[in-house]
This record gives sequence, structure tokens and C-alpha cells, in this order.
Amino acid sequence: MRELDWRPGGAIVSRMQDSTPAEARAMRPILHSLALGLALLSVAQPALARSAREDIEPAEERIFPFDAQIPGCQDPSVLERVSTNFAEKEAKYWNSSMTIRSFDTIERTAWRPWGLDTYPRRFCSATVTTSDGVRRKVDYSVRESLGIIGATWGVEFCVHGLDRDLAYAYATACRMARP
Repeated sequence: MRELDWRPGGAIVSRMQDSTPAEARAMRPILHSLALGLALLSVAQPALARSAREDIEPAEERIFPFDAQIPGCQDPSVLERVSTNFAEKEAKYWNSSMTIRSFDTIERTAWRPWGLDTYPRRFCSATVTTSDGVRRKVDYSVRESLGIIGATWGVEFCVHGLDRDLAYAYATACRMARP
């Protein structure tokens, strides 16, 4: 809608009348500032992410540091702990006398796969022969601070085909026991 204005000196000026309510006009500067702020934030976000990656503090340099001195996958104490824990779990929860008789094809699958700032852990895989004569795959991890009261290393394991805890505690095919 056009409106005519008379100006001093006899000039008549035609201008468009703003039909926007006063509240909406008052909000315009706020909305423009908000849009500008969001644009600046989207530009700054990649720079902030890059600086966060650069500031990663390795677990060994924390106030209460980890030393990352955990035994290897083929260490006899690790294999003994997996065997013992497996036999205890079978006897206690499943009323089974099944045990692990031997380990074959032991290999490390990952070492600290999620970076230097996480708990030191070593992921391993092996083929075991159980007391029923069946060869099965076992995925296990050796982790720092998982022992008694967090004072030493510990192991977590999953034997394929025998993960019966709470309907597959480690998901199908022991997926959650791997990195």
C-alpha cells in the first residue's frame, strides 16, 4: 500500500507503508543477530573439533595415570585366567562341567582401537577346544584396572556359541567382545 508524505519545502514523497506489525519489526534485529551467530558457529565448529583432537591427553599422562603394562594375548597368565573364568561361569550359572582344554591360533586383533586417551586394552582372538571336543572361537580382551579393586589387569571373554548370558550379553557371534 502506497502512502503520500508532504515534506517541508513543498515536496510530496511517495513511500510504501509497512504493513508488518510493530512486534515483528522489533524482532527483526534479534533474528538477524541469531542468524549471524549460527553462521559464525557453524564456521567455528570444525576448528574447535580440530583443537579438541590436538588436546588429547594420553592415559599415561593423567593425574591418576595408566601405565599400559598389560600382558600379551599369548601370555600363559592371560590364557589361564580366561580358562578359569570360563569354567567358573559354566559351573556357577549353567550347571555345566565344560572347560577349555587348549588354545590354538592366538592372535591380537587390536591395541587401543579408540585412541590413546582410553583405558589401555588389548583385543585378542583364538580358537579353543572345549571339554566336549568342539573347536570354538573365543574373543577376549586384556584390560588395565579390571582386576581386583582395579589394582591390576583383568580379562573379559566371549566363547562363540556359548554366550548364553541374558540372551546374548555380547550380542550375536560375540560382536560386543571385539573392538
